Amino acid sequence: MADTKKHIVLFASGSGSNAQQIMAYFQEHPQIKVVALFSNKPDAYALKRAEAFQVPAFSFTREEYKNGILLQQVESFNPDLLVLAGFLWLVPLDFLQAFPNKIINIHPALLPKFGGKGMHGLHVHQAVLEAGEKESGITIHYVNEHYDQGTSIYQHTCPVNPTDTPEQLAARVLELEHAHLPRIIEEVLLNRSR
Repeated sequence: MADTKKHIVLFASGSGSNAQQIMAYFQEHPQIKVVALFSNKPDAYALKRAEAFQVPAFSFTREEYKNGILLQQVESFNPDLLVLAGFLWLVPLDFLQAFPNKIINIHPALLPKFGGKGMHGLHVHQAVLEAGEKESGITIHYVNEHYDQGTSIYQHTCPVNPTDTPEQLAARVLELEHAHLPRIIEEVLLNRSR
């Protein structure tokens, strides 16, 4: 029987809690499936999470990322969407050309503020707190050749409390990531004709 499902390939650099939410969400989905997970860190916990879902999991080097080897490997899975779920490297031009408007990222803040190189993990939440922002949240966006500058797909906010630590704000934002990223991926894929 031909595989008619739409294919997601995940990229993760760390723990992979977003990747896990995505794999769980689509595990029994009639139209969409996660076909692979790639990590730039061979010891990333995300790889173990993928194995638990019986999703093929691979690590790669910076050289493979830049010399086309990884691109060929990713293309072999015939992906309809690449999802950066806590992936920290800038996407090379050959990927952007191979998958135009088919790469999305989730950012743990409200872009265009608090984006760019180095704005990840607790750095983002510390910057939000230092700026005295009253709210933070998530931005799901298409990926282009610049960090966090692609077209926004979806934003959702949460309050910033005066007593928040970066860790407390991070936990609140992560809840939003888990709640909304799988659903937005589903909308992006099902609203797009193949």
